[in-house]
Amino acid sequence: MELASVVPPYVATPLELSPFRAVMLAPERVGDPASARALARPYRDVAARLEQWIAQGRATADSAPAIYLHEYTVGGLTVRGLVGALSMSRRAQSFDERAVWPHEAIHPEQAGELADRMLQMDLNPAPILLVHHGRPQLREIVTSVSQNAPDWRYLDRTGQRQRIWAIRDPETLAGIAGLLASTRCLLADGHHRYAAYLRLQEEHPGTPWDTGLAMLVDQDDTPLFLGAIHRTFPGTTLIDLLGASRAAGAQVTRRERHQALLALDSTHFVLTDGESWHVVTPPALPQDAPVSWVHDSVLPRLTRSDVRVVHHHNVDEALAAAGPAAPAVLLPSPDFDQVRALVESGGLLPEKATSFQPKPSLGVLMRPVIGG
Repeated sequence: MELASVVPPYVATPLELSPFRAVMLAPERVGDPASARALARPYRDVAARLEQWIAQGRATADSAPAIYLHEYTVGGLTVRGLVGALSMSRRAQSFDERAVWPHEAIHPEQAGELADRMLQMDLNPAPILLVHHGRPQLREIVTSVSQNAPDWRYLDRTGQRQRIWAIRDPETLAGIAGLLASTRCLLADGHHRYAAYLRLQEEHPGTPWDTGLAMLVDQDDTPLFLGAIHRTFPGTTLIDLLGASRAAGAQVTRRERHQALLALDSTHFVLTDGESWHVVTPPALPQDAPVSWVHDSVLPRLTRSDVRVVHHHNVDEALAAAGPAAPAVLLPSPDFDQVRALVESGGLLPEKATSFQPKPSLGVLMRPVIGG
């Protein structure tokens, strides 16, 4: 069972988002799976391909650098955040200096592949997502900007409604910079891209690779929904998982399906093979989420060496994959402040422990690195 175990370095304060010159796919192409061809192999041709798309009207390059306020709405949820080039050039030497807090470990090989791909493309194809509790003064600036007519607005192919404002006013940019300087944020999505940014910065210091594309969302303004990612474990059995849970000190209670699902909360999870249902109550969890306890206390007690971890973003998907040879672990949704408290105390969640939703469609805002 290959689990992520490497923690990327921490970017140090002050947090800096710099203006960049965005490239945007044409509205009818944002969210279109066919648009992925623009970012496909050979990666070294992507920059020329995007230039061709711009000439053909299939993409647009903004006229001047900006920090962008990007708002998207889908399924009744609206999220907005500031999008800019995040400074990656300073490394934190202490807890107090940390500006960006990853909450998951990464696979270095995967981060290296992403770094090589971005270098060949000369492109950050999508922003990593950062989440913080914003200061009221920053919310006032964001609200003020959003009261103006957006520079771009449209409904994309996935049904997301996009609104984008380019912020270029020097006074507004200075106000944003001052308010962000002391910000500490949680890395919500894009851990391997974040690690790739760090690698590219280390390999190309003093160049535009000192920064990477990021979107900063205020959880007190337009919060992202934090969902659970469930698991199935091909290669083991429900009996083995139950035994390992008991050996780790958990209380295990058999329940009917509906009773088990109702029991999911911050201190309980469910084990099932689709036929038999069990509610698991781990020992006291002062900070750890149940998903951490599963990975730290249960999986090491499994005796089989060929157990795999398969991730599922909803219960139905997990149950469809569950069976006698692939029991499922159904997990509760973690709380944002619980995750933040864990990482700020030096802890980490296992890989793919959380799902921050909704995410923006691909192609809304991209950053050509050398030309952006």
